[in-house]
Amino acid sequence: MSGVTEKAPEVAPPSVEERGLAASSEHEPRDRSEIGQPRAVVPRWVQLVLLPLALLAVWAVAKASGKVLVIFIVAALIALILNPAVALLQRARLPRGLAVLAVYLAFFLALSGIGVLLANPISNQVASFSRDVPNLVRKANRSLSEFQNTLNSSGVHVQFIKQGKTALQTLQEELVKGSSSIVSFGGGLLTEVVSAGFDVLLVFVLSVYMLLYGQRIGRLIRKYMPDGDGTPADDYPTLVQSAVARYVGGQLLFSLIMGATAGISLYVFGVLGIFPDGRRYAVVFAVFYGLMELVPYIGPIVGALPAVLIALFNDPVSALWVALMFVALQQLEGHIVAPQIFGHTLRINPLLVIFALLLGLQLHGVVGALIALPILSILRETAVYLSRHITFEPWDRTPHRLL
Repeated sequence: MSGVTEKAPEVAPPSVEERGLAASSEHEPRDRSEIGQPRAVVPRWVQLVLLPLALLAVWAVAKASGKVLVIFIVAALIALILNPAVALLQRARLPRGLAVLAVYLAFFLALSGIGVLLANPISNQVASFSRDVPNLVRKANRSLSEFQNTLNSSGVHVQFIKQGKTALQTLQEELVKGSSSIVSFGGGLLTEVVSAGFDVLLVFVLSVYMLLYGQRIGRLIRKYMPDGDGTPADDYPTLVQSAVARYVGGQLLFSLIMGATAGISLYVFGVLGIFPDGRRYAVVFAVFYGLMELVPYIGPIVGALPAVLIALFNDPVSALWVALMFVALQQLEGHIVAPQIFGHTLRINPLLVIFALLLGLQLHGVVGALIALPILSILRETAVYLSRHITFEPWDRTPHRLL
């Protein structure tokens, strides 16, 4: 037996480039060609026949389903938002059903906690506003009276206030005259409220079922999508969930920025004397405006109305300045803040963000605009994922062939 031991062959340490590639591969998916896996090839006949027919079928089904499809999409988005919390509780060995129940309870408790934290400053400002109502009414009466006198002195005889009656009494009489129209409108509004409440309940129930069967839905989607490389960064359901989470984070950041900007602007107007009540009610206006920013397009308009109306009670000039301030905020929001935030969080060109919002508004109104961006982010992740894992069979482009 030889006393000489063989030395193990020396292995060269990995280079900086190899170490960087190994580190990045843990977080970023690689193309199939880089790891030696063949891509799935889409034949020419599928490109020519099956894909156009599939697109037409999807469009026909979407058009025929109408509101039903929107309800399912909203429920699916809510399930995607809450699913990470459910999965976290499952890893703590909690059954999925109990995890779903715990997540929903925590969600409602969190909303209640936020309400409690904001209740004290908001209630103080609302109480202050209620004490100011008689003074605001007197100012409104005086403003209407001065406006009436101005019209009379200019030869414009339009009677806003009758002799011996206040502006509010005159307004009450006009409302009584149109009571039938108001009752009719109220009945229609009640019907819409009941229908909306039923839709909200249906969305809640569907989202619960989607969370309960979330793992089965994920396995079904993986079955019909091209296989990834086995990492979370190349798992299609995980990518979709991350895209929706980025949208939610961007939306919350956007509402926080716009609400805080509105509140600070109104407080500055109050300090400068342009809108004195802005200093006292800045928190209420900021919270309301931030919440309304969650609703695309009409939300900023509704969010600005309370401040403009209260300013109008005090002084029409103040109302004009407040209205101009909100117009400036909305221009800043629509052209700079929203495209930049959502373009960064969704990783989508700001022009596509604006196009998606306009298309969603055109198809399904406010709800369509509300779900347009998360749908766009899902479509973006789908396109990127498929581009890594499939390729189209090339067409012969020699001059002697027509097709």
